Amino acid sequence: MSEQLEYTLYYWPGIPGRGEFVRLCFEAARVAYRDDTDIATFTKLVLNKDAPGIAAPHFAVPILGVRAVKDAGKTHYISQTPVILSFLAPRLGLLGDAAKLDGLERDVAVAQLHQLCATALDLNNEVHDTHHPISTSSYYEEQKDEAKKRAADFRAHRLPKFLQVFEVALRDNGAGLDEKKSGAARLWGTTTTVADLTLFQVVDGLLFAFPKCMQKLKVGGKYDHVFQLHDQVKAELKDYLESDRRQPYSNGVFRHYPELDDDVE
Repeated sequence: MSEQLEYTLYYWPGIPGRGEFVRLCFEAARVAYRDDTDIATFTKLVLNKDAPGIAAPHFAVPILGVRAVKDAGKTHYISQTPVILSFLAPRLGLLGDAAKLDGLERDVAVAQLHQLCATALDLNNEVHDTHHPISTSSYYEEQKDEAKKRAADFRAHRLPKFLQVFEVALRDNGAGLDEKKSGAARLWGTTTTVADLTLFQVVDGLLFAFPKCMQKLKVGGKYDHVFQLHDQVKAELKDYLESDRRQPYSNGVFRHYPELDDDVE
């Protein structure tokens, strides 16, 4: 991809949320972008009002604005996190070794990368449902009893099932055996891809939301490659993660309620 593009991310202020998956792509690729958290601005986009360049309606943020520098200022808008990631990955060099392939093999490898992204985003959604199992429009305090039940099932059954998928991918489908022994495992190939960044963010949020549960899983040793990936990507993103551009976890998807966290049964 050789076109010169300018990017704007529209998302809620003060939380990482689903916009963070998009931010991490720009930060990992060291590509400039503008972070627009003005609610009035992106509300017009969501309501599809006064926003030239919209060809499809938007349900919610994150929304990505894309402008070709040579295109007389026309901005195009894309929403839905997995769609934004699939748009950005080839343009930001985040397809890793899959980009070296040709034809059907390349297409399948790229699709599998986004398959792993989609699975990580499914896990992200289930995390949200642990504290809002009944209604997204109701407060957590109004559904605490149901949240405790949902979180218990999540910790005991759903979370291990998801982590096992990524453990298998890292163990069997990523870097070669010798590189794995030296700590170079990635979900697909040897370099960090959009899928690795997506998984990193979900694991990082889980460590915040469920510290006791995640510590027990880490000590148990069944998901060593997953935790290793998190640590390695965290080191790669150190400058960003320690900057004020990284929003703290608060009232977004990943929330720490001690009553929802516990050791895995």
